[in-house]
Amino acid sequence: SGTTPRKSGHYLNKAAVLSPLGAARMCQLFLGCSIMALVSHGAGYSASYGVFCMFVWCFCFAVTLVAFALDVTRLHSCMPISWDNFTVAFAMLATLMYITATVVYPVYFLESECPDGDCAAWGYRIAVTVCSGLCCFPYGAEVILTRAKPGAVVGYMATVSGLLKVVQGYVACIIFGALANDEGYTEYEATQYCVVVYSLCFTLTLVVVALTVSGRTAALPFPFDRFVVVYTFFAVILYLSTALIWPIFSFDQKYGTSARPEDCPRGVCPWDSKLVVAVFTNVNMLLYFVDLVYSQRIRFVSNSAV
Repeated sequence: SGTTPRKSGHYLNKAAVLSPLGAARMCQLFLGCSIMALVSHGAGYSASYGVFCMFVWCFCFAVTLVAFALDVTRLHSCMPISWDNFTVAFAMLATLMYITATVVYPVYFLESECPDGDCAAWGYRIAVTVCSGLCCFPYGAEVILTRAKPGAVVGYMATVSGLLKVVQGYVACIIFGALANDEGYTEYEATQYCVVVYSLCFTLTLVVVALTVSGRTAALPFPFDRFVVVYTFFAVILYLSTALIWPIFSFDQKYGTSARPEDCPRGVCPWDSKLVVAVFTNVNMLLYFVDLVYSQRIRFVSNSAV
């Protein structure tokens, strides 16, 4: 009679399985496992492009498996992070990574005909490409299911502005990858300035995401929402300057060449890398501008409770 009654309840979270979100994650795991099995069994991979694709599939599968297990067992409440912010940010990142791998893998490993008569490997590679493309949808579905609904007060990463931060950081990584294939930016101070802008904006975006996912935004000595808006405004200005400067010092006849050199090998051509940087600079500028517009309209919870 003197004992305290134990609270009733289930240790396992059935909603993590018997829900649209649970179904999406199980599809992610099934397709991810299928892709890794197909690649290991007969499709194969090689060179840096193949390693990148294999890293994407293994990384996304591993994180999804851990997230699914923690959600089912309710152990995510013991994690020193903002769980909802983490899961929606990862789902957005995984969607982008899968889209990239789905484009890269067939370009470098799927030829129009069977290579050396080995049609079995060719068939496996088609299956890998199809499964990778299909896996974009359950990750995208998770983003849609967990993103902010109109009028809701949610964690920052679930808002359009928060999701755009993930996209901005990913686009910056594509820019850095292109710069790694072209060291010509060191020739002019103007192009060095552009690289500084890319690095600064990427670093601050990473800080915003890290603070939000870790639930440490409330510890800042200034309002987090105001910091995000001010930073995004300056990012738009900085990217606008690079969108003007980079093409001039890369493609103007005075500093470079406007046409692609004929003797430039495809895939490792510095001119191609310059073009990639120019295109994705404009993409990120537009993303930051849309981010700035949406950041005026959102309301989110800036603490670890979400």
